Amino acid sequence: MKRTSRDIRTANRYGVLRHIVAESPVSRQELAAATGLSLATVANLVGELLELGLLVEVGFEDSDGGRPRGLVAVNAEGGALIGVDVAETYIHVELYDLALTVLARAEEELRPGENEPAQVLAHIASAVATVVGEAGIPAERVLGVGVSMPGMVDREGGVSVFAPNWDWHDVPLLSLLAEHIPYPLHLDNPLRACTIAELWFGAARGCDDAVVVNLGTGVGAGIALGGALHRGVTNSAGEWGHTTLVLDGRLCHCGNHGCVETYVGAPGIMQNLRELAPESPLLHPDDQTATIAALAQGVADGDPVAVKVVRDTARYLGAAVADLVNLLNPEVIVLSSWVARALGRPLLDEVREAVARHALRRPLESTRIVLCPIPSNPVSLGAATFALEGSLASVGQKAQKPPRRPAGTTRTRSAL
Repeated sequence: MKRTSRDIRTANRYGVLRHIVAESPVSRQELAAATGLSLATVANLVGELLELGLLVEVGFEDSDGGRPRGLVAVNAEGGALIGVDVAETYIHVELYDLALTVLARAEEELRPGENEPAQVLAHIASAVATVVGEAGIPAERVLGVGVSMPGMVDREGGVSVFAPNWDWHDVPLLSLLAEHIPYPLHLDNPLRACTIAELWFGAARGCDDAVVVNLGTGVGAGIALGGALHRGVTNSAGEWGHTTLVLDGRLCHCGNHGCVETYVGAPGIMQNLRELAPESPLLHPDDQTATIAALAQGVADGDPVAVKVVRDTARYLGAAVADLVNLLNPEVIVLSSWVARALGRPLLDEVREAVARHALRRPLESTRIVLCPIPSNPVSLGAATFALEGSLASVGQKAQKPPRRPAGTTRTRSAL
């Protein structure tokens, strides 16, 4: 798709604000050097962001005898953003100021079988109301809510196209949520949310080509090429968890056999444990979180069963990650989400060894494999960043006649 001048200006706006968020305070000259944009372009973009209240002037710095350079910083109090991480077993919501500092968080458990759209929507609305109340933020200061939904989504139409673990098909998520949440809504999935969080704040900052491997109940790979998210034609890129790892292997929720997800997602890891030691006290048959936590503790304690399960899981994961190295030749691959966080360094070390056995040497020499360094929930952070980007993209559209939207979608008002 050909990029318009508006697309280019919006991307430049993202780049400038991304650098300011990371390096505040910063001069316009430093922004031009960091982004590769002309000083005049940077000055215009900074002027827009100042006028919108997203930035503030914070004084001057000396410039080796020349004119003092004005410094700008994020106006943390200029608005609030909400990120919603919808997972198969929980809903986690965080509210941020514009410096992306967490001001409030809430989490609601999704019990087994509690996955009908109405039930999930009620939990999302409840958690959003909770964080707004706890932070004491006036409604008009909330610039938007980003919602990360597992599976395939139509972000433009606001539809959960397919959530295999819940058997959701074409659920008009945002139009239903708009009946309960009075803020601009933005939908995507955890692959894109984790990736945008890493690009803005994490291990992929400054990288053009990166992959974020999302390890949770489901599994996928968020892809950044040329410094931007790669979405594919239908926003479906990254469904690496549903590529075939073992011919005629385990049955997957998607209907195929031997998918990566069935061996390295949380249920797959539980199956690895079940096959090795069906009576192991590490196994909590109805609790993914407890089982993964028990395995992590078992590895720390030197339990041979736990060590073997994590090693076997890493063998599967390493072979699949090696495919990403060979196919995409990225600068960095980040292991993210709650399973990676729980199993931590022992999993990372085993995965690195396994990747080295399977990947081609030349692309692997240029690829770092790391754990997600973001201390807060990266999916919620990424979802909130989508809301921030949505607000930035809406700049200048107030005076335009809104386009006709497909039935079943929400109208995202300009929040600025």
